[in-house]
Amino acid sequence: MRRICTICARGGSKGVKNKNVRPLLGKPLLAFSIRQAKLSGLFNYVAVSSDSKEILEIASFYGADILVERPADLATDESAKKPAIEHCVKQAENITQVAFDTMVDIDATSPLRLVEDLQGAVRFFEEGNGSNLITAMPARRSPYFNLVELNEKGFVQLSKELLQPVVRRQDAPKCFDMNASIYIWNREAFWEKSAIINDDTLLFEMPEDRSIDIDSELDFKIVEMLMNEKREIYEALFI
Repeated sequence: MRRICTICARGGSKGVKNKNVRPLLGKPLLAFSIRQAKLSGLFNYVAVSSDSKEILEIASFYGADILVERPADLATDESAKKPAIEHCVKQAENITQVAFDTMVDIDATSPLRLVEDLQGAVRFFEEGNGSNLITAMPARRSPYFNLVELNEKGFVQLSKELLQPVVRRQDAPKCFDMNASIYIWNREAFWEKSAIINDDTLLFEMPEDRSIDIDSELDFKIVEMLMNEKREIYEALFI
């Protein structure tokens, strides 16, 4: 099985300035994802895509096998994620002359994942019959119980209603929050399906304390706190 891991890290960020190179436990944020991918033992190559020379230099220092310069039109605030991953894989295949069977993308802004999460997600995917996989955590709010929206009259209604109303959150159907940590595709789905969620998409569950995606200063503080609580686990990535 030929696998590639891609990590797409833009130079610009509005929510948290320069977040992909911002230090956590004395290391750039990006470095944690690179080391997790390398230490997993899963991948033929780990490729980092960026529009930033600084990020690509950091990626090389921490062990990325392939550095991909991302075109400006794939690195704007409005750019979708999937085309950037596709560009990275295409460049990697041109460089290595390898046609990958399994494509795995991990988000640099979700550094709390463990190597075991990566290994478990890939194993679950390759043992299953889905065309792709996303990771998620149990949702704090349920659209059947306490997630609401405004209707056309401006009044509150539940986001999803059942024929039999739910009176306890525990009785609601189980729901998940996507945590933007790990995405996996088989080759056919990767090149033929543009959507992230399809009819045969699998879900790999991760705990909340490893599912924070850094999108704000508050997120960064939470990740920093959680990493400090288990710093020996995250520092071991660099030994």
